[in-house]
Amino acid sequence: MTLKGPVRSKPMAGRTARRGLARVVARLAIAAMAVLFGAPAIAEEEPGLVAQEMRIAGDATRARVLLEFNREPVPRWFLLRNPHRLVIDLPEAEFAIEAGQAEPRGLVKRIQHGHLGAGTSRIIISSDGPFIIDHIDVVENADSDGFRLVVDIAAASDRQFEEALAEQIATTASTQTTAKTDRLSALESDTEARPFVIVLDPGHGGIDSGAAGTQGTPEKMITLAFALELRAALQDLDGYQIFTTRDRDMFLTLDERVRIARQHEADLFISIHADSYRQSSVRGATVYTVSDRPSDAESAATAIRENLSDAIAGIEVEESKDNVADILVDLVRRETQRFSMRFARTLVGNLSQQIDLINNPHRFAGFKVLRAPDVPSVLLELGYLSNPEDEEQLRDAEWRAGAIDSVVAAIKAFSQGRHGHGG
Repeated sequence: MTLKGPVRSKPMAGRTARRGLARVVARLAIAAMAVLFGAPAIAEEEPGLVAQEMRIAGDATRARVLLEFNREPVPRWFLLRNPHRLVIDLPEAEFAIEAGQAEPRGLVKRIQHGHLGAGTSRIIISSDGPFIIDHIDVVENADSDGFRLVVDIAAASDRQFEEALAEQIATTASTQTTAKTDRLSALESDTEARPFVIVLDPGHGGIDSGAAGTQGTPEKMITLAFALELRAALQDLDGYQIFTTRDRDMFLTLDERVRIARQHEADLFISIHADSYRQSSVRGATVYTVSDRPSDAESAATAIRENLSDAIAGIEVEESKDNVADILVDLVRRETQRFSMRFARTLVGNLSQQIDLINNPHRFAGFKVLRAPDVPSVLLELGYLSNPEDEEQLRDAEWRAGAIDSVVAAIKAFSQGRHGHGG
């Protein structure tokens, strides 16, 4: 029997090499098992949600709030009243927004944002009046990384806001509002059940005195007196509801006047003015409707003067470059313009029987105060304060009463043609 000698150990380098090979094999085996049995793969942690920038655009009738995010947010939203608010909840987010970017603007009176707890962050958009939500969407940026949350709201009436709240409750706080087409249909079907709503707008006011007469008569006081006397005459009739944008000497921006008309769901908006002209011989009343193309050079100049009302009061108004209109809004605007033209012709016909009118008394130009897309609107220039005879008449309560009779007759004819109202 041959006995073997003692077994000699392998060199240390060999053992190390075997252990290294074993570790590699083990890792490959684990990876194979992960593929075969669906074991979770180890991935890099996704970055947290960050709101990187905020922009607010618009005026007192319409506003857009835009937030830039580093990745796609998943919003849920609902409405609250007292005050009117839109609440947007997001997964927990960091708000890297400069303080100046959240400055309120127009319809947006306040924006709050921060952590709510339980992995949720919240944005609250507050308005000082009712509004409807035109659009809420999350859009991927086309020319840069990240996503943007786009929120479009528009001034509305209390009834419209309450309808949106009721629908929200009925759908268990759903994040979807009624489609705009449905809202418009609901408004049309309800017109027979409510009075004919008129908003009277005495031009100028407060720091903006408007034109001045040869005797120093300020336009803002003539327009206020006429509007209040016209309101009193209309309140004596059945089937009408009358509002004024102001009932005292106060300043309102042009878009605030439009917002008031929209919030009351006005069937007719009449802005009242008494202009001046470089030639004192020019006199008589004029009725204007809105158009991007003015009917004549003087109408264009009148619109420019009236549109400067905000600047005269020291208010800087930037034109919004966000195109938030759509085909439906454009169709509504065209229909509204048709009604505005109809009332203007009726008003000219009635005024001509009572007071002096300028040549070609129905004119048109780009008046900002007439731009509500869903409210038939006219601007009535009662006369020219630069003309002594017109100024004397405008100061005369008896003359104003005769002019008011003509306006009331025109309103009655127009309202009967639309909704069968009249008193």
